Amino acid sequence: MPRSPSPRVRLYLGTEKGTYVATTDSRRRRWDIHGPFQAGTPVYHVVPDPRSPGDVYALANSGFWGPILYRSRNHGAGWSEIATPGLERQGRRPPPKTWGEVPPGAIRNLWHLEPGSANEPKTLFLGADPHRLYRSDDGGASWQENRGIAEHPTRLRWTPGGGGACLHTILLDPERPHRMFVGLSAAGTFRSDDGGGSWTPMNRGVAVDFLPERRPEVGQCVHHLALDPADSRIVYRQDHNGIYLSEDAMEHWTRVGRSLPTDFGFVVATHPALPGGAIFAPLTPPPQRTMPARRLQLYWFDRKKRAFRPMIHRSPWIGEYGNHREGLTVDGLDPVGIYFGTTGGQVIYSPDSGRTWSELPFRFPKIHSLSASPPPSRP
Repeated sequence: MPRSPSPRVRLYLGTEKGTYVATTDSRRRRWDIHGPFQAGTPVYHVVPDPRSPGDVYALANSGFWGPILYRSRNHGAGWSEIATPGLERQGRRPPPKTWGEVPPGAIRNLWHLEPGSANEPKTLFLGADPHRLYRSDDGGASWQENRGIAEHPTRLRWTPGGGGACLHTILLDPERPHRMFVGLSAAGTFRSDDGGGSWTPMNRGVAVDFLPERRPEVGQCVHHLALDPADSRIVYRQDHNGIYLSEDAMEHWTRVGRSLPTDFGFVVATHPALPGGAIFAPLTPPPQRTMPARRLQLYWFDRKKRAFRPMIHRSPWIGEYGNHREGLTVDGLDPVGIYFGTTGGQVIYSPDSGRTWSELPFRFPKIHSLSASPPPSRP
């Protein structure tokens, strides 16, 4: 009986100078690098669609042409521009009169694309600046803005974070079809229990040291969020002011990162094959935003023990760079592959669930996002 072919791993990178695709086999030892695509353009997020193998989306943000949404039908080998919200029927936009000029009310940047659930194969969600959420039910041919976010009663109290007024995180609850979560800088986390019709601020317990009120209803600068793969009521949160845990679907948050040298950071990731916790990468607080003790390090947070442990023993990598919120991802193989990208263009990865670590032998432009295919299976 012939042996089945070894599964391919594709690592999709959004960088300051375009999209790259790194491919390897299940052993994850030898890599081939393809790209750049959208060359010279900042790409904030590249994500494969697990419902349609081969489909990949790239969110480009040109300083000249503005935001552009691309799709590949062949695992990133070729790309075509598709509709961008507000420009579905306008065709190619004219260049701005002044470099960097943004018309009033226009989208400044595209931040995050989230494929819908398996029973909605053409649904996509898109987060953008300034604080916008869009939905498409026709595979990106047209988009509708979410009015619950656009007209939220607390919106006048939302402010831009360091990267702008971005809606950067979209999480769909796999156990409750009508529940979803979003993260906005600097507004905080919000939950909808009616499919996005209405939104409730979910920031109770999260401190803010840059506002006069230490624990406001909104105004927190959340950096990233991840659901526990075994129980979607459990959420891990990397905030500007610390690492937090919620065990009641964001009703309450508890700060759990004080035992670390610093619990400022941007990334957090979970995986079904790594139950009981989450991966974090703390950074020294602003203005440095580099690794503590100048060594690249990831930490595993054990939820039951409320404890962190280093994942890279005797790390050989100097941590002079930072990382961006989409710069940590995992693949869907067994053992799990873990991938971490830096603003210096490094990709540090483990092919065996964190037991050993290597560096991908290529130096990329500044990395904004990493996504792996095959992605982890959705519950």
